[in-house]
Amino acid sequence: MCGIIGAVSYRNIVPDIVRGMRMMEYRGYDSSGIAVINSDGDLARTRCAGRVEKLSNKLKNGSLLSGTIAIGHTRWATHGLATDNNAHPLVIDGQHAIVCNGIIENYEELKQSHIRDGKVYESETDTEVILHELSPLLADGMSMIEGVQETAKVLTGSFAFAILSITEPHKMVIAKRGSPLLIGLGEQEIFVASDAITLSKFANSIVVMENGDIAEISDASITKMIDEFGNSVDRRGEAVLVRPETVTLGPYSHYMQKEIFEQSSAVSNTLENRISNDELLEEEAFGAQATKIFDKVEAVRILACGTSYHAGMVAKLWLESFGIPCEAEIASEFRYRKPVVPQNALVVALSQSGETADTLAALEQAKRLGFKHSLAICNSPLSSLTRITDLIFHTRAGPEISVASTKAFTTQIASLLLLMIALARRKNLSHEQEKSVITELRALPARIDAVLQMEKRIQRLAGNFVDKEHTLFLGRGTHYPIALEGALKLKEISYIHADAYPAGELKHGPLALIDSKMPTIAVAPNNHLLAKLKANIQEVRARGGRLFVFSDSGTPIAGDDLIEVIEMVQSGPFTSPVLHTIALQLLAYHVAIIKGTDVDNPRNLAKSVTVE
Repeated sequence: MCGIIGAVSYRNIVPDIVRGMRMMEYRGYDSSGIAVINSDGDLARTRCAGRVEKLSNKLKNGSLLSGTIAIGHTRWATHGLATDNNAHPLVIDGQHAIVCNGIIENYEELKQSHIRDGKVYESETDTEVILHELSPLLADGMSMIEGVQETAKVLTGSFAFAILSITEPHKMVIAKRGSPLLIGLGEQEIFVASDAITLSKFANSIVVMENGDIAEISDASITKMIDEFGNSVDRRGEAVLVRPETVTLGPYSHYMQKEIFEQSSAVSNTLENRISNDELLEEEAFGAQATKIFDKVEAVRILACGTSYHAGMVAKLWLESFGIPCEAEIASEFRYRKPVVPQNALVVALSQSGETADTLAALEQAKRLGFKHSLAICNSPLSSLTRITDLIFHTRAGPEISVASTKAFTTQIASLLLLMIALARRKNLSHEQEKSVITELRALPARIDAVLQMEKRIQRLAGNFVDKEHTLFLGRGTHYPIALEGALKLKEISYIHADAYPAGELKHGPLALIDSKMPTIAVAPNNHLLAKLKANIQEVRARGGRLFVFSDSGTPIAGDDLIEVIEMVQSGPFTSPVLHTIALQLLAYHVAIIKGTDVDNPRNLAKSVTVE
């Protein structure tokens, strides 16, 4: 990982390569670099550990690069430390350069073979094996695309890469297997990048590469593209769906803050033309075959990672309440299991990026196991995930730049509610119940705005956590996953250790942690589990623990010297998880601001996790 950018143009393309790398900073990285073939036909490179700003300063301070063909990379270290020497692009013999995402799983075997043949490795990365495989093929007279095709045959793993070589100085060759790589068609120039957000700045349309594709780019066009079997293919370009202005900060201090405040409009966009005053509209919003497939569905299996998994946990409880068997599974665990396959089960893959390696692999495993039908709920309509499922539901959240996911989660929740309606209609969901859920959804954007108006109150609350090293989150029912999500946000961006538990589990271990130094956050909607949760709150209070209780308006929970109650807007049972989540997002954000951490790019994390 993490971000590839490249271009073939009629002009000096280096400034735009740097600009593209800045647009990919949100993905997370720890080093960066650029390689060009200059006007003399020589390969030149500048790279460094650290931010793109540092690379940009190096380019200004004597290490100038210029060329009409270039590749760049922001690297998130997997094999080898984040050092100058391991930064991409990698170059061997001064002739061949590569930028690569993903992991070459058989690199140790290949590397040892190369070393026995007398080849010298200059980095600790797995990527370097690609160049050592390729270089002798080019020396024997193979073209770049032929050499890459032969090289790809010996590589195992998931990867995407772009290569320059002075043997064909006006060409770039790119390859994709697993990791995302897109081609952007501009005016008399062509770009490649890991995501559509980056290409939106430069391209009019996008060509989506399929797994196994290898392409040759020259003269600002795709001069040749072959699939995994070596057959020539012509992938049709699609219009750019992302406007560059949507990825600017505007009046906000951080992208996370911006994206928290975009949640009202994101949910509105998700629901637009999909619901009426009292019912779900056409089920074809899930795909042309949705009605036919939904008629057959007898069980649901949700596969996801991180924040998306928490959304899936909520949906599991909703579906079960209407008699639909459902399991929500962490994709990285499911992919190595052999579960019992329910008859006529629908696999639902949740992902913000649509490129999460574990979710993609888990979905493929589900298909191999015999799960018959699949649905992607995703924010990226050009992603790998949306190309391998029977049905697709686009969440319409818009670009999410901050590593910590916010609006992707809330739009997933809204999308899953629509899925629940579609499936539960076929069970025991009455028209009046459907109307009640739709009424909640229609009111949700306004209620989100009401929660956002609590920011000043939550900002003051954040000061209670700055000197703390640990925090406990509690919830029950559909709000236990919200407690998990709140804990994840706090640990992601403030680096405070946070754990979440079902409140009923307190007596089975976590209560031993409670003291005056460890605050507890309780998610307390006014529902049938409130009495049980109030008893759990008192268990913490009785041990001298300080509690911060996020409750619905009018909930009968009294504050005192150890219990601070943060009263939320009144909501219904299906949309309450969204509102409580947003309050906890604001809390994590303001704790991180006070602590001075890198809110949008927290240490050690990447936005799109395209490796296992």
